[in-house]
Amino acid sequence: MIVGSIKEDITLEKRVSITPETAKNIIGLGLKVCVEKNYATHLGIKDDEFKNFGVEIKENSNEIINYSDLLVKVSCPKKNEINGLKQKSILIGMLNPSKNKDDINNIIKKNINVFSLELLPRITRAQSMDVLSSQSNLAGYRAVVDCIFEFEKAVPMMMTAAGTVPAAKVLVIGAGVAGLQAIATAKRLGAVVSATDVRAASKEQVESLGGKFLTVDQEENMETSGGYAKEASEDYKKKQAAMMRDALKKNDIVICTALIPGKTAPRILTEDLVKLMRPGSIIYDLAAEQGGNSAYSDAGKTNIVEGIKIIGVKSLMNRLPLTASSLYAKNLFSFIRNLYSKEKKDFNINLEDEIISKTLIKEI
Repeated sequence: MIVGSIKEDITLEKRVSITPETAKNIIGLGLKVCVEKNYATHLGIKDDEFKNFGVEIKENSNEIINYSDLLVKVSCPKKNEINGLKQKSILIGMLNPSKNKDDINNIIKKNINVFSLELLPRITRAQSMDVLSSQSNLAGYRAVVDCIFEFEKAVPMMMTAAGTVPAAKVLVIGAGVAGLQAIATAKRLGAVVSATDVRAASKEQVESLGGKFLTVDQEENMETSGGYAKEASEDYKKKQAAMMRDALKKNDIVICTALIPGKTAPRILTEDLVKLMRPGSIIYDLAAEQGGNSAYSDAGKTNIVEGIKIIGVKSLMNRLPLTASSLYAKNLFSFIRNLYSKEKKDFNINLEDEIISKTLIKEI
């Protein structure tokens, strides 16, 4: 059985799905691995590094697509790639089903099993495969680094003979994986950090990292059974806006990370709330590609409103592609290991396995 991977369009996606290390591990399961020529040279990984572990290098993507029993990608295949996919093969990636509905349906019609790793259940056994967590961790870190660059002021408190420089104040909206990493990184750099989340259970996590948790009085349960945030009620949104009015006046940097799986990102910062911040402040919206948590947020753009920079993030992992690829490839290997049966020497689509049943996409 052959596991293959082709180059992504590096103008849009610089990550790769297989590294030399994970290729070695996949081969160790008893599988063959093939990748396209110059597969990861843009990351400084030469083809010879793959060859040293027994990986076969193919001249072009069509050879890989036609040859592979299992194709791994970062993003959904393009239309010309879909046409060449081998019938009864398997496709695994971060396929964004809501955005790529038509393409995925066309793939399924070719009798191909399609797995999208964003759909993994939040269970202990799936932690090593959790692409959202591994990539979000990096996103939270990078968000703080980018904000500090844009802020143009010192972050930690400094006491000098010329006077005291106050610490920057950072507010993190959403205390999921990305938010928690942003809190930890900002604290390490000396900022005064606060955070808010609709899930009351996140309070302990925020405080354990040295952040102050900003709460909204609520009676409703704002957390799904899978541990994700629910969409807030109108009553909650009003209370949240009131709390934000006070917080935004005090903070220099706001990092937005709030997402609801399968839905548009909740709009938390309205136009009026944004304008409460001081000129020179930063809003960094990690949710911009899903609609944005902040007004004036456009994916891939920086908008300046009354001296406030609103940075809409797009393709953030392209700024950390080597580290992001390493983690993503390890997640993929763990998924493949769970899917492959050494005894049968075949991939086992066992629908009684929650990991497989939840990630396998049927017609959308």
